[in-house]
Amino acid sequence: MPQLDQVSACPGCGEPLEEDDRFCGVCGTRLHAGARGSGGHDGPGGGSASGGPVVEDPTMAVRTPTEPDFTLPPPQPPHAHAHPPHPGPPAAPAASQGPPPSPPSPPPPPPAVPPLVPPGGFGQPAASAAPPAAAPPAAHQPPAPPAAPAAPAPHQPQDPRAAQEHPQPAGPPAPAVPDPRTRDASPPARESHPVTCSVCRNGYVDPDGYCEECGRAQPGERDHVERALGGVAAVSDLGLRHHRNEDAFAVSATALPDGSPAVIAVVCDGVSSSSRPDEASAAAAEAAQEFLLHALPHGVSGQQAMHDALVTAAHAVAELADDQEREPGRNAPACTIVSAVTASGTLTVGWIGDSRAYWLPLEDEAGSGGTGAPARLTEDDSWAAQMVAAGLLSEAEAMADHRAHAITAWLGADAQEIDPHTASFKPDRPGVVIVCTDGLWNYAETADQMASLVSAEARVAPLSAARRLVQYALDSGGHDNVTVALIPFPVAADRAGRA
Repeated sequence: MPQLDQVSACPGCGEPLEEDDRFCGVCGTRLHAGARGSGGHDGPGGGSASGGPVVEDPTMAVRTPTEPDFTLPPPQPPHAHAHPPHPGPPAAPAASQGPPPSPPSPPPPPPAVPPLVPPGGFGQPAASAAPPAAAPPAAHQPPAPPAAPAAPAPHQPQDPRAAQEHPQPAGPPAPAVPDPRTRDASPPARESHPVTCSVCRNGYVDPDGYCEECGRAQPGERDHVERALGGVAAVSDLGLRHHRNEDAFAVSATALPDGSPAVIAVVCDGVSSSSRPDEASAAAAEAAQEFLLHALPHGVSGQQAMHDALVTAAHAVAELADDQEREPGRNAPACTIVSAVTASGTLTVGWIGDSRAYWLPLEDEAGSGGTGAPARLTEDDSWAAQMVAAGLLSEAEAMADHRAHAITAWLGADAQEIDPHTASFKPDRPGVVIVCTDGLWNYAETADQMASLVSAEARVAPLSAARRLVQYALDSGGHDNVTVALIPFPVAADRAGRA
């Protein structure tokens, strides 16, 4: 009984074909011109002797990576068709090649793929290409089936155990988070954020770093220094003419063996004509303070402790000099020093050079005291002082000479001999002790002039009083570095050593 015509399938994707198709409408595989046999149904005469189609110049379909891969259907074995065998004469060799017979159960249609590249290239329709001539089959040997186009392997899920044994490289790194340490931490510009002058506190600092009101350059780390304890305060300033502050000070407090307080103030002035005067003053102030803090609690008397402290400071400055600075004609680091200690109702001062100490009696909280005369407690080691002591010049005449501030004693490796001056006093009324460099006393030389600058408030607010004295020197010209320390006397036991 006759069989119904069966629609042949595309060899590339298995899509059913029509009678006159030359290209598969799904995957674009190019078909033979005589894709169908001459008979009306599939049979031995409806295909090649091998049972599969002869595909010339196959073209691969282009698929995007996101689409799933699939494999071509396997080629049919020779004479594998759906028709049962029947007797009759053997079929003559086919005059033309036809499509392969359809399998009993055609595979499901694959997912859609992009159009195939036309045979004539991009931009030319596939219909414009002429079909190739049919290849004559061999008389007795069937032609070899064409090689199937290579297809990508189907996607297989990755075994997690393999990922552990062979870790894959990490993907692209995530965008780096900005490091907060690299942010701009510079202070805001003075043009947009005015800065108040730290010296006069009235004007603003211009872009060049100078106060628009007082003209002062803003202080650096050592240009303007302030320290205060409950029983002592000190202020040091660069001044208006120098490029660095060559003064130094140290203030501290300790206790005697009986538990009574002892307050210490050390002020040093670097010699400008020496090398590294700023280092010399700092070394001397630190060495003297450390010695006094060690000696006084162990019961060493005030004057002896002061003498030894100045000698220790002199050794510290001398050690700063290198071999070349010790040669004749070279100025080693040098400075002057003045120190004061108040303890057990006694005031002890010591000095080398021309830095000074003053005693200023002031009224106490009850309004008593303050009737005594102020006094200068030190004598300068200077040319002017020698002229006055020898009776050759009056003090006014000596100080008017250009050699007035030439010192005759100092701390340093090139000093001839270290002979500290010390003195002790027992004031009979309350007051304040002022130790300072010539940057201040040049503008208030006598004790009376100095006393006129200090009010009774200095006994309870020594830091404010020290600030006012420094500001007075600056307002008077500020030709030199200015340093002043102020100790109220006597110091209450509950105030000494309190920061």
